[in-house]
Amino acid sequence: MALSLLLAACAPQVTQAPEARPFLKSEAFYPMATGLEWVYVPEGEPLSSPPYRVRVEGPALYEGQEALRFRAYGRGEDRVYYRQVGAFGVRLLGFQDPSARVVFTPPLLEYPPEGLLAPGYRWGGRVEVKVELLSPSGREPLAQGRLDYSMEVLEEREVRLPAGSFRILRIRQVYQDQAGQTAYEVWFAPRVGEVRTREGRILVERNFQ
Repeated sequence: MALSLLLAACAPQVTQAPEARPFLKSEAFYPMATGLEWVYVPEGEPLSSPPYRVRVEGPALYEGQEALRFRAYGRGEDRVYYRQVGAFGVRLLGFQDPSARVVFTPPLLEYPPEGLLAPGYRWGGRVEVKVELLSPSGREPLAQGRLDYSMEVLEEREVRLPAGSFRILRIRQVYQDQAGQTAYEVWFAPRVGEVRTREGRILVERNFQ
């Protein structure tokens, strides 16, 4: 089975999520302070729809490497992404949900250094993807293979969303495995984060300025 299908098939489970802490401060180009939270609804849905949330839970270890935990949850989803943020940009080490664990080797570069992120800039690479099933008895290997990715900043422009008006960088993401190619679009606002996720979810609220 293709890796892209395996990654999509990691079944989330319903969990009770904690409430956000309001009025935090963040001045980082890539917001990453513990406690920051973003609230999203799918594009085109009413603002009263059940939301999805992303929260920075703080430092952690993933496959023996220091990382930050970003928890994404809502509507039955519950997944933790492990990222490294520094002068190199933002690297994704992998992610885990109640049923599976995914590791990228080397880490996938989600965003380049701040000074490079501008219209016309491209980056990408190739990673090995390891997928393991999680069970009470431990981990069980499920799949392994290569994933190629390429990113491009298409343009910079103003957008108005329920969470406010933002100057965003519109980024095209393309992933290629043995089954074929998949493309996404993300809107990234410096010092705010993703105001449109690759799943097509729009920012409606955040708990920091």
